[in-house]
Amino acid sequence: MLPYWILFSIFAAGSLQAARRRTLMAPTTPLLAAAALLTALMIGLRHEVGGDWSNYEETFRAIGQVEDLRRAMRMSDPGYAALNWVAARLGLEMWFVNLVCAAIFTWGLLRFARRQPNPWLAMVIAVPYLVIVVAMGYSRQAVAIGIVLAVLAVIDRASALRIVLYIIAAAAFHKSAFVVLPLVALSAARRNGIAAVMLGLAAVVLYYVFLDAHTESLMINYVEARYSSQGAWIRVGMSVVPAFILLAYGDRLGLGPRDRLLWRFMAYAAILCIVLLLVTPSSTAIDRVALYLIPLQIFVLSRVPQSFGDRGRVNKQLLGLVIAYSASIQFVWLNFAVHSNDWLPYQVYPLLAE
Repeated sequence: MLPYWILFSIFAAGSLQAARRRTLMAPTTPLLAAAALLTALMIGLRHEVGGDWSNYEETFRAIGQVEDLRRAMRMSDPGYAALNWVAARLGLEMWFVNLVCAAIFTWGLLRFARRQPNPWLAMVIAVPYLVIVVAMGYSRQAVAIGIVLAVLAVIDRASALRIVLYIIAAAAFHKSAFVVLPLVALSAARRNGIAAVMLGLAAVVLYYVFLDAHTESLMINYVEARYSSQGAWIRVGMSVVPAFILLAYGDRLGLGPRDRLLWRFMAYAAILCIVLLLVTPSSTAIDRVALYLIPLQIFVLSRVPQSFGDRGRVNKQLLGLVIAYSASIQFVWLNFAVHSNDWLPYQVYPLLAE
């Protein structure tokens, strides 16, 4: 598990160094870009790492045997299936698919992190679960989340059409990404009625394009089968604490007038997920949807040290607390999570690949 801790330590050290500067918000530095590149390489060049590794390999082999692209795109989410098909046609292997997915995810994450006061700290918060568990375990949904992060980075100035195009691209890799659109539409309702209507209509269209044909199978697989995710309460709860901080101290977090409602609705959604866990027979469904609320954790916690500092200065105690909290998440998951063995040891292609 040493590679995971090296990655975490790089961003933790960067966040401490960045906190010494008078102005935290700054363009991407070469060091931050290099650290992000290392993150993408670790995600993309992993070998036999992640709980769904064998499933992704099976998908790659099955799609690789199909000659027709349109038929291949029906075998999985169309964007991910097309990527596998192209890789197979080029004579490449799974590492190429994973590397492309990792590049898209890391691009979105870095873009979002750069909009926070301390981008290094934003990355620290993302590493333990979003990077290690999600990006290295759920390739398709990681791409979708990465694109959603890119949307959230420009939500205060993006047009409705641009947002829709981003979400379509995300949904092409994982159908669940469409759930973000209603939140965006609701947040736009008070400041731009036309944009809200466009986003709402787009959400309906995306539902019929990506989910309507699969609703029955999703209900059977997740709800009727009563799939349960161990640790779902903890993972969903990780978004609830930032939600309450945002609802109570939103004015101190530097929320802009155009994105205030969005983050409030995301906070409400996080609280709703906890309520749904009490009544739904399938915690897995809630657990997977709640992955799109992880940006709320990054947004709020990365702003706490500066928001609660004296005269705009960084509160070093809170900075250390956020880093320690993130480190504890990584330690507990790597050492005590039921499925953490699927991530250990970390192996990199092609050094340890057969």
